[in-house]
Amino acid sequence: MTTKKAEKFPTAEPVCLEKLVDYAPDSIVSREIAKNKSGTVSVFAFDAGQGLSEHTAPFDAIVQILDGEGEIIIDGKKVITKTGETVIMPANIPHAVNANTSFKMQLIMLKDKKK
Repeated sequence: MTTKKAEKFPTAEPVCLEKLVDYAPDSIVSREIAKNKSGTVSVFAFDAGQGLSEHTAPFDAIVQILDGEGEIIIDGKKVITKTGETVIMPANIPHAVNANTSFKMQLIMLKDKKK
């Protein structure tokens, strides 16, 4: 997986998240667009057939599909999601992501300030 670190974006200007990452053959490309002690916001581009294996995270996550179709598996339940749809992934629950077609997503990870 190729990852670009967060960089400063101009304020008070619209940003097209879908255009921040490009598809790459047989790859997953990610770009962190914001990070602070409360969490991170990243965008991903998955080539068809690519995926992230099952794992857990200690914080809640919100996935918004920006382009294409993906399969998100949460605690063994498969969810097919398409452009414009959003999926909530609760903390500490196993989840995985698979690209049914090439697809792009925004991932917002929310850290608990108490931890």
